[in-house]
Amino acid sequence: MNRVLAPLVRGSTYRRGVHLLLGGVIVLPYALLTVVFVSMLTGDDVPPPATWALILISAVIAVTPAFLGGTRAVEIVAARGLLGVDLPDPAGRADRETTLRGALWFGLHLAFGGLVGLALVTALPMALVFALQWSVDSLPRGGLPLDRWNPAALTAAGLVLLVLLGYAVAGLGALAAQLAPTLLGPSQAQRIAALEARAGQLVERNRLARELHDSVGHALTVTTLQAAAAQRASDDPEFVKRALVAIEETGRAAMEDLDHVLGLLRAAERADRPAPQRTLADVDRVVADVAGAGLTVTVTRDGPIATVPAAVSREGYRIVQEALTNAVRHAGPVPVTVHIAVVERSLRIDVSNPVTREGHDPTGRGLAGMRERVDVLGGRMTAGPADGLFTVAVRLPTGGS
Repeated sequence: MNRVLAPLVRGSTYRRGVHLLLGGVIVLPYALLTVVFVSMLTGDDVPPPATWALILISAVIAVTPAFLGGTRAVEIVAARGLLGVDLPDPAGRADRETTLRGALWFGLHLAFGGLVGLALVTALPMALVFALQWSVDSLPRGGLPLDRWNPAALTAAGLVLLVLLGYAVAGLGALAAQLAPTLLGPSQAQRIAALEARAGQLVERNRLARELHDSVGHALTVTTLQAAAAQRASDDPEFVKRALVAIEETGRAAMEDLDHVLGLLRAAERADRPAPQRTLADVDRVVADVAGAGLTVTVTRDGPIATVPAAVSREGYRIVQEALTNAVRHAGPVPVTVHIAVVERSLRIDVSNPVTREGHDPTGRGLAGMRERVDVLGGRMTAGPADGLFTVAVRLPTGGS
């Protein structure tokens, strides 16, 4: 019983009824124009050609609002507020499919609203007359032969008519709520575009996470080891001074990277504010950072490295940085060889260091971040221990095939 009466007592039924009545209000001018043109066609005051010309012009004017983007935007707001439908705001210029679906919704809104409005101005007064005539003898009958009917039957008919009117409003409102996502929602192309934009945002956030991990992780590793070395060599003022300078420079570089990434995450990065653009030309700076932590790094270069595209060079720098950080973190003060070469339109980076007894293979976020960088550029990467060495070998295309 509760389920049967639920549509009559739910607040959503009456909110949806208000939404339908809005369509009935909008349809009133159309109904009045229809009455005027019918009277003009049936009368002799206006020549038929002139009447048909006015009908054509009025039809064009009357149909135009259904195809306007503003009308669809208003309908979306009304559907969200009154029908309780979750609809996204209109994004960009609507395509033909979206415009046609919006026009169809506008027409259905007017049709449903016209039916509800007609029911309210006809069935509702009649139902009230039927229901109240039992107790009000002086109620005007309006020409209806109510005296021929049993008052109890008329009262019951009036109550039934009111209940049916409530169910009709609930049904039309529920139907409108079902149709709204299909007719007012984004098209398939817009959904795909939104998914692609969302995927692009996730990819960008993942890239920023890699930048933070590589930059800040490198800085923390270097500063920690430099501070520990300075503490052990406290009787050597020159060494302590060099360690403090290295800590300062590493911290400043990490702060620049952190400020840049946070600015992007907050969508507050100004277009005229240059972002850190470290490339393979800055590898010596990373080598100097880790050298103070006890690593002995040998760097060799072959080929025209300066001609490597900027995007590839930046990613190559980060790969070398993370490889050296992993060596410091997991192998300790060991000799490391870094070989950078440009051969056959590809950038080759090989970083190897001995696997110490107390160390372990760096298989955490560092290697995962390097693989992601390589995959984005369409390259190849291998990493792992062999013959007592842990080697990271990267091949990145620099152009051509």
